[in-house]
Amino acid sequence: MTVTPRRYLVYDVFSQEALEGNPLAIVLDAEGLDRARMQKIAREFNLSETVFVLPPENALHTARIRIFTPGGELPFAGHPTVGTAIALSQQVGKIGPGDRTSIIVLEENVGQVRCVVSTGSTTAFAEFDLPRLPQRIRFDASLETVAAALGLSHHEIGFENHRISAWSAGVPYLCVPVANLAAAGRARLDASLWNELGPHEEGLLADPFVYCRETVNHDCAFHARMFAPSAGITEDPATGSAVAAFAGALLDHDEPVEGAHRYWIEQGIEMGRPSRIRLEMEVSNRAITAARIGGTAIKVAEGSLFL
Repeated sequence: MTVTPRRYLVYDVFSQEALEGNPLAIVLDAEGLDRARMQKIAREFNLSETVFVLPPENALHTARIRIFTPGGELPFAGHPTVGTAIALSQQVGKIGPGDRTSIIVLEENVGQVRCVVSTGSTTAFAEFDLPRLPQRIRFDASLETVAAALGLSHHEIGFENHRISAWSAGVPYLCVPVANLAAAGRARLDASLWNELGPHEEGLLADPFVYCRETVNHDCAFHARMFAPSAGITEDPATGSAVAAFAGALLDHDEPVEGAHRYWIEQGIEMGRPSRIRLEMEVSNRAITAARIGGTAIKVAEGSLFL
C-alpha cells in the first residue's frame, strides 16, 4: 500500500521562546482525512490542540481548518488560530528577510476568522477579530460548590466587584475570580465534581477560567489558569478562546470607559510554560463593539505523518 506523507509543524504559541507557551500541532496536508482519523491523530500528538489544514470552501480565503483536542473537536480556539495564521504566513512567505504584514482568513467551524500577521526578522505576531463577541450564559451552581470543585475556600473566590460569571465567544467558560496569586496557585480541579456542576452551551462543557488581578509580570493586567479535563487537558498553558469569553466578564465587572482598551493576560506560569495573550476591545454605550486576541508563536518542529 502506498502511503502519502502528510507534512506537520509544531509551534509554541503565545510565547517568543521555544518550549514555553502552548504547543500546537498543525497538519498541513489534511485532505482525505475523516473526522475519526483526525481525532486519532490528535490523540497521537497528545497536545492541547491539533489543527488540520484543508482547502478553503471560498477561494478568496486562505484555508479551512478543523481543531481537535485529545477529547473532541472544537468550533473555535485561540492558540490554534494564532499559531496556524503565523505558520501559513511563513509557509507562503519564504521570500527572504524583512518585515511584512499578511492578511489570513481562516474558515473555522464557528465561521470566518480574519487574522493579521506581522512578521519580523526574529518574531511573528498574529491577532484575529473575534468571530463572535462574548455573550453571557446561564450558570446556577453556588459559590461554595465552585470553590469546592477548585479545592479552594469560598472566601478566596471573588475580588473587588468581580464575581463568578459564565460567558461564551464561541466556546463556553466559567470565569472564576480568585483573591490573589496564592489562591490561583493552589487551585486544583475535581473533574468529576465539575462534570456535575459546570454549565453546558451548544453541547460543550464550560471549563473554569481562574483569574486574579495580582500578576507575576508587572505589565500584565491579569493572571490566569484554565482546566479542561473533559477535553483531555488537565491544564492549558494559554487559552485564547477563554480570554475571548473573559472579555465579557471584564466589561461587566470593570465597566471600562468608552474607547479602545488593551490588556495582557499571563497564563501557564504554574506549569512552567509562561504565556502572554493580548486582548484588545472597543467599548461603546457599555457594550463591546469589537475585540481581538493576539500573540506570538515560534516553530519548534516539523516532519511527516505516514498515514
